[in-house]
Amino acid sequence: MAVRPFRPRDRFRSRLTYRIAAAAVAAVTISALAACSSATSSGSAGAGTVATTAGASGTLNWEWELPTSWDPVTSSAGWDMHALGLVYASITTLDTSGTVVPGLATSWKYASDGKSVTFTLRPGLKFSDGTALDATAVKENIVRGQTQGNSTIASELSVIKSVIVNSPTSFTLDLTQVDYQVPDLLAGKDGMMVSPAAFKNAKSIPTQPVGAGPFKLTSYVPDSHANLVRNPGYWDASQIHIANFTVQDITQPEQILSALESGQVNVAYIAGDQVAAAKAAGFKIDVIPSEVVDELDIQTTTAPFSNPDVVKAINYAINRQAILQVQASGYGAISYQPFPVGFVGYSSKLANLYPYNPTKAKQLLAAAGYSKGLKITLTAPSIDDSIAEQIQGQLAQVGITATIGNVSVDTETQYLYLDKTIPFAVDGTAGRMSPVEMLDVLYSQQGLMNVDGKATTTPAPVTAALSSALTVPLTSPDYPTALQNAVATAVQDEPTHIWLYTNPRIFAYSPSVAGIPSDLVQQRWEGVTVGS
Repeated sequence: MAVRPFRPRDRFRSRLTYRIAAAAVAAVTISALAACSSATSSGSAGAGTVATTAGASGTLNWEWELPTSWDPVTSSAGWDMHALGLVYASITTLDTSGTVVPGLATSWKYASDGKSVTFTLRPGLKFSDGTALDATAVKENIVRGQTQGNSTIASELSVIKSVIVNSPTSFTLDLTQVDYQVPDLLAGKDGMMVSPAAFKNAKSIPTQPVGAGPFKLTSYVPDSHANLVRNPGYWDASQIHIANFTVQDITQPEQILSALESGQVNVAYIAGDQVAAAKAAGFKIDVIPSEVVDELDIQTTTAPFSNPDVVKAINYAINRQAILQVQASGYGAISYQPFPVGFVGYSSKLANLYPYNPTKAKQLLAAAGYSKGLKITLTAPSIDDSIAEQIQGQLAQVGITATIGNVSVDTETQYLYLDKTIPFAVDGTAGRMSPVEMLDVLYSQQGLMNVDGKATTTPAPVTAALSSALTVPLTSPDYPTALQNAVATAVQDEPTHIWLYTNPRIFAYSPSVAGIPSDLVQQRWEGVTVGS
């Protein structure tokens, strides 16, 4: 059986919002479509009359995971940003290299002390329901993200002390501290704008979103598919050439290529071991670098992992190159840190931090008092034991007996991130718009993916390095050094993650599809065309 492409189940900080889209939920159809919409949907994947608006044509059927919620405030997975970006536009965006560029805002300027930043919006912006997208709407969105009881982005927005509306196209964010990462932060879910008219019934937003993005959701079947049509009011609509868009969630990897061959989908996310078959079937392949990294989470406050030599021994016992070859057919690169080569945060200091060395691993285990062997439990999601079994075999070679403990996907993040009751687990991260935010999520005491959590305090060097990186403007020549220093310090001083390999976004797609951009962080669709 093919290995399923890794889809990280990491969650943003604050309380978990459980998946609203339960399999048993019936199809949810948007009852009031915008009058300008020229497509109707029957509620089945890819169905409906093809819209032809302003030169746009064709339907793109994308095999991808549906979001935990269509509301960016209650979405509980970093992975959701790819689907949410179809419906919502953000204050800023990231280019293909991960550099922040204009979005809804054309520009921004920091005060000289770095404690406030003023944004200028594009004039005449509107949500798909016709509501004005002005500075007042931005303020209402930020306040909602900060104060709504089930918000999963409240902690990210806590750096914003107040929002001052200067004019319909200008607003100022007063900050609680110097933070030059705010433009990056607002390129993701934190900066995705929802129509304030929808706030009157906020409980409907997770299934009936109203945004200002490139497409509008017309129908949605949880755990199955979503149908969308082009939004002519999107600020960059001239670059959206697709009239209709569907997202289809196919859970079985062996069904993905079949869906491509049958025409059910024309763009699919595939695993490395499916590339050869997809090429042989005549599909085009794009291997897009991404911030997705496979890892192991390790609770260093729990024995035997509280002994630093045990953690180091596990690191040296793992043959990352072998794992990369088996799990991803060599697509990607072995990693000792949360960012890929070429990204501004990549630290060359960590390039070969724990080379495979089983002899050294045995020596470290002996020094830790386990010369006769060590027994541990390695927890993995119940849907796939492949990587857990491979790691189990590698650990056995140095005297570590790892029993695989399965946990259901539905409860995995509850135990791992919220309850923090799993000491050693297979995991992965999808990255964040702001690299310092990513480090905070992974390594700070309050960070969701720091499985030590409240059982410990953030090491002082890590806190200092993260704080220092926040105070350096993104355009400063000192920024790469400050960020890379924060990465190196966090990885070495807070060893709660064992990094394995980077996981690129591999797309197999029909020859009729052209122009898919290679976005490092969030997949976008500007410039993409679908022929007959």
